[in-house]
Amino acid sequence: MPDLPWTIIVLIGLALVFGFMNGFHDSANIVATMIASRALTGRQALTITAIAEFAGPFLFGVAVATTIGNEVLNSEQIDMDIVLAALVAAIAWSIFTWWLGLPSSSSHALIGGLIGAAVVESGVGVVRLAGLGKVLLALAISPVLGLVAGYVVCKLILFLARNASPKINGFFKRGQVATGLALALSHGANDGQKTMGIMAMGLLAGGVLPAFSVPLWVIVLSAGAMALGTFMGGWRLIKTLGGRFYKIRPMHGFATQVTSAAVIIGAAVLGGPVSTTQVVSSAIMGVGSAERVSKVRWGTAGQMAVAWLTTIPTTALLAALLSAILRRLI
Repeated sequence: MPDLPWTIIVLIGLALVFGFMNGFHDSANIVATMIASRALTGRQALTITAIAEFAGPFLFGVAVATTIGNEVLNSEQIDMDIVLAALVAAIAWSIFTWWLGLPSSSSHALIGGLIGAAVVESGVGVVRLAGLGKVLLALAISPVLGLVAGYVVCKLILFLARNASPKINGFFKRGQVATGLALALSHGANDGQKTMGIMAMGLLAGGVLPAFSVPLWVIVLSAGAMALGTFMGGWRLIKTLGGRFYKIRPMHGFATQVTSAAVIIGAAVLGGPVSTTQVVSSAIMGVGSAERVSKVRWGTAGQMAVAWLTTIPTTALLAALLSAILRRLI
């Protein structure tokens, strides 16, 4: 790693905190169904998930990082205070929603922070509409895909296992080790790149990089921060996803993980940043409703929807205020 000025050190530190919180916050998405269905213990699930998440970015490239860091905003108009304000706003929102036990989207928080700080500092012209449209489209479509695909996958499993004995639950428990690894890889490949993208954006704004790119040391640090956050585990959110929608059994966990991994890996390959929280939560609801619509506690889903809808405007406003303050300090 090269010698870096203090503002860049602060940037890297905040980006790694964001990555840690992303892993800590989103660990629930990966392990909740495995733990709730008793396929693995909590510590076993978190350990294998952390290892797989670290490997994810090295296997699936940096397309999402490029989208976040170079396609949403005009890099020539981005200053360090914009990046720092966006990171602080996203971190603050993640901590707040974790404290409430509400699964929220780190992707929404980061995008809201970037847009709010950048527009206040440089005007609406700083936004690249094509890139923003790509991000918003991915964030909007992915929960719907998770819901529908979860419903279809569960119906297919119920049909194929219609004459099976209760021993099939053993297959679903063992199968969740493989599907959980796939989901963890997809999470590392998609969400881990958001930390890389914002860090590379800041390095470019600070003059460390001559053009947008994601150095290897950025990938290693970002993946490590997320893996560590995952290993620590956000138990408040694991409880929310693991039991407040309905009583999750091995088949539900297996179907949810297959669905979520497919949607998130597809988005990572295409460069679309999606919310793992939204995809997994909607997949859980789709799987449950395939058995019986009334099985799902839709009130809990409504509380989560409120958190999702308020994330972007809240972090945008907070980042705008922080950017104005940082402008005077830096």
